[in-house]
Amino acid sequence: MYRPILIGITGGTGSGKSTVARAIFESLQEKNIAIIEQDSYYNDQEHLTHEERIKTNYDHPLAFDTSLLIEHLNALLENKVIQKPIYDFSNHTRKKETITIEPKDIIILEGIMILDDVKLRNMLDIKIFVDTDPDVRIIRRILRDINSRGRSLDSVIEQYLETVRPAHLQFVEPNKRYADIIIPEGGYNQVAIDIMVTKIQSIIAERNNN
Repeated sequence: MYRPILIGITGGTGSGKSTVARAIFESLQEKNIAIIEQDSYYNDQEHLTHEERIKTNYDHPLAFDTSLLIEHLNALLENKVIQKPIYDFSNHTRKKETITIEPKDIIILEGIMILDDVKLRNMLDIKIFVDTDPDVRIIRRILRDINSRGRSLDSVIEQYLETVRPAHLQFVEPNKRYADIIIPEGGYNQVAIDIMVTKIQSIIAERNNN
């Protein structure tokens, strides 16, 4: 049995990572494919007060339970079932419920920090960096956090200036050098997405023929 193909898609907040992941997923619907979001693996903060949770820097590598993410990815690569966490962005901690993820032939890992950890980075067969202008990214972040996460405009802007932008410059942008392919303008770059889909299909075909 072949080892599943592990594809990493990263980029700054609001860059269009999820759009690219979804576009690749939909283009390969006939294949056995799953998406794992790094956001699901924020640390469980049940032991902290709500006030302490709010102060957490969620745009720092230490905000993620990377060891659990790596453990789950290794399990999927060994064709084992995992229970993916669900993060509650309103209460800033992990929910009690989980989502069952079955082993798949193709696994897409999507998140801002997936190239920062060397162990995680070395697991990836294909590394994609979605490169989008900062002004576009901040507008997308504002709209997402207000509409989907119940945040106020002031809190989103304050967080962006205090933690998101510095973290991007320190932990995300430098890791662009590890990418196999850089996609400008995210999910709107259909040519780049088509190229990635063709590459994935060629890998699958090659494995099937061997």
